[in-house]
Amino acid sequence: MRKVIVSNLASVDGFFEGPNKELDWHVVDEEFHAYAKDMLRKADTLLFGAATYEVMAAYWPTAPSDEIADKMNNLRKIVFSKTLKKVTWNNSRLVSSNIREEVSKLKQQPGKDIVILGSAQLASFLLPLGLIDEYRVILNPVLLGGGKPLFHGITERIRLKLITTKVFGSGVVLLGYQRA
Repeated sequence: MRKVIVSNLASVDGFFEGPNKELDWHVVDEEFHAYAKDMLRKADTLLFGAATYEVMAAYWPTAPSDEIADKMNNLRKIVFSKTLKKVTWNNSRLVSSNIREEVSKLKQQPGKDIVILGSAQLASFLLPLGLIDEYRVILNPVLLGGGKPLFHGITERIRLKLITTKVFGSGVVLLGYQRA
């Protein structure tokens, strides 16, 4: 069975986005790029919510060409949204209902990993359903004091088991978890 992996950047105080939707605090350096390349090489499908999809679709098609841009532009993308009417980024498909069923079917198909980048609301919806196999929190050395929380709407305790850690020279810490 394929794995669904969530990979999200977060501040030390638990936000994935600042109070004014700013993302300028993300530490993106060579070590982060090496992590991203490795993760994308092991994936064949990306999942997005509407807001993250729109940000990614606005950036990646015109980004400087490299391995990450190539993967982002050419991997299969599934966008979960009730508000978007169409998706136009290369290899994108829109799903507006039955998120649980769609992700369950994807996990049963042969293939590589399925990765959720950003899309904290989508990830928070799938986590209590048991559809997330691994949650990677990329902790950035900053306190934002407000913004959108990484885990939104979780109403019950979910025990996690730490499965990997990596400390980057920049002070970023990658924490990998799965359900305990």
